[in-house]
Amino acid sequence: MAGYPSYPGAQASVSKAETINAFMRGIYGWMSTGMLLTAATAWFTANSPLGTTVLSNPILMIVLVVLQLGLVIGLSAAINKLSGSAATLMFLAYSALTGLTLSSIFFVYSMASIFQAFVVTAGMFGAMSIYGMVTKRDLTSLGSFMFMGLIGIVLASVVNMFVKSSALSYAISLIGVFVFVGLTAYDTQKLKYMGEAMPLGDGTAIRRGTILGALTLYLDFLNLFLMLLRLFGSSRD
Repeated sequence: MAGYPSYPGAQASVSKAETINAFMRGIYGWMSTGMLLTAATAWFTANSPLGTTVLSNPILMIVLVVLQLGLVIGLSAAINKLSGSAATLMFLAYSALTGLTLSSIFFVYSMASIFQAFVVTAGMFGAMSIYGMVTKRDLTSLGSFMFMGLIGIVLASVVNMFVKSSALSYAISLIGVFVFVGLTAYDTQKLKYMGEAMPLGDGTAIRRGTILGALTLYLDFLNLFLMLLRLFGSSRD
């Protein structure tokens, strides 16, 4: 192949590198698609009667959240049994459902705050994702520490549902920013390694891994965005 080294094994190395690059591009592509679908659904819901229906019906909101959790758990647990198309549809369905529940931010925060939080999130996410891709340091220990922090955030959030402490809410959001920044770097490195282990030519396995990777980074981005919005967002007038 012109422009590439011809020593033994060079072709295999080039093919592997191309597979890894295509794998990561696919992840970021599907993640972006999911985020766009979420944003479009949230905006449409907030600017239609559907928004009022969702927010004024606690039972409907609970059903939507349960469906979201079911899709995430189902997609993660059954990824190796699903076809590429089924995994993609589940991811897109989850993105759309998230848009329905996320529409509430348009009733709580100003558009300027939402936009600013998104821009800051994109910058932080991009920087940490690049770091995860290029660093030679093993981030496994960081990932384990961040996961423990995530468990702590979940437990503290449950407690705060009852105590309704603004100070605790602020602390949860602040810690959450650090947790999801760290998870972004760790998850990116983990997905890079996953791409390196992908069997060459196995389109189904690559598609499944791409969707699972997109879901992973989607969740990191979304939660980082929400934490920043809660910290710095100003109320809608």
